[in-house]
Amino acid sequence: MSQITDQQALQRVIEHREIFHDEMLGLMRRIMTGEMSPVVMAGLITGLRVKKETVGEVTAAAQVMREFATPVEVADKAHLVDLCGTGGDGAHTFNISTTAMFVAAAAGARVAKHGGRSVSSSTGSADVLEALGVGINLQPAHVAQALADTGIGFMFAPNHHGAMKHAAPIRKELGVRTLFNILGPLTNPAGAPNQLMGVFHPDLVGIMARVLQRLGSKHVLVVHGSDGLDEITLAGDTLVAELKDGEVREYRIHPGQFGIAEHDGSMLKAQTREMSQAILQRVLGNEPGPARDIVLMNAGAALYAADVATSLADGIERARDALASGRAAEKLAQFVQATQRLAAAQG
Repeated sequence: MSQITDQQALQRVIEHREIFHDEMLGLMRRIMTGEMSPVVMAGLITGLRVKKETVGEVTAAAQVMREFATPVEVADKAHLVDLCGTGGDGAHTFNISTTAMFVAAAAGARVAKHGGRSVSSSTGSADVLEALGVGINLQPAHVAQALADTGIGFMFAPNHHGAMKHAAPIRKELGVRTLFNILGPLTNPAGAPNQLMGVFHPDLVGIMARVLQRLGSKHVLVVHGSDGLDEITLAGDTLVAELKDGEVREYRIHPGQFGIAEHDGSMLKAQTREMSQAILQRVLGNEPGPARDIVLMNAGAALYAADVATSLADGIERARDALASGRAAEKLAQFVQATQRLAAAQG
C-alpha cells in the first residue's frame, strides 16, 4: 500500500491534486485511531473541501469508516433501505426522512435508518424519535431485533462510530461542512444495499451515487432539491442520480409529474423538536397539506429504492395508501413499543 505523510497530503490538497485511494485509506486510518494531530486533521479536511473531494477519496474514507464501525448483523438484506440526508442544508424543516421512514415501513420496506442529533434542522432524527418515546440507545443485537419485529431499525450514529471521537471536536470547532458530513450516509452499520440519500449540494448528487456504486450498493437514489433541500422538494425540480443494475443515470423530477402541488416550503419549517414531532404525527394521521405531500414524495422514493415499488409513481401510491389506511400511524406505535421493551431488557 502506498503511504503518504501528513505534510505531503496537505501539500497535495493545497495544489488541488487528488489523494490516491491507498493513500487516503492510510490517512483515514490515522484519523480514526487518533494518530493524526488535530491541526493537521483540520487542515486536511478543510483543504479537501476547498479542492472538492473526488469519488476515489470519498470511497476510500467511507471504506475505512465502515471498517471501524460497530455493525448491526442483518442476514437478509432484501428490501432493506436507509433514508438519510447529509444535513447541512440550513433549511430547518421538520424531520422529513424520519416521517417517511414510518410510511415506507408500513408499505413493505425494511428500514435500517442511520441517524444522529441535529445537523441542519432544529432537530435530528434521534431528537424527534426520542421525543416520540422511541428507545434510541439500543445495542446492535437489539437494533436487529427491532428490525425483525417491526420492519424498522434505528442506529444512533455515536453508538456505531466510536472512532469518530477523534474527529468530533475538530468538526465542532471548524463549524463548516467537511468530508465527515458526507461520510455518515455512506456508512450504514446494517449494510443497507438500498438507499434514498439527500445531499446539500448539487455537485454531490453524481459523486455520492458513484461512491455507492463503488461500495457495492444495489439501488440508490441520491437527491438534491432546487431550493437547496437535502430531500426531494416540492419547491420545483429535484436533481436525482439513480444507481440501478450497476449503472448511474441522472435526471430531474417535479412534484407536478405525480399530481402533487408545488409549494415553497414555508409550511415545512420546525423551529423546535416539539414542532417537528407535531408535524410528524399530523402527517402520519394523514392530514392533507404540504408536509404530507413532501413525505409522500420521499417515502415513495424510498419504496422505489427498496425495490418494493416498480417506479417512483408506484411508490407514491403505495405511500398514499399506507397513510390513508392508518398503517403508518400504527407502525409508529409499534416501533415505540418494541424499542421501549428492548431498551428495558438491556437495562
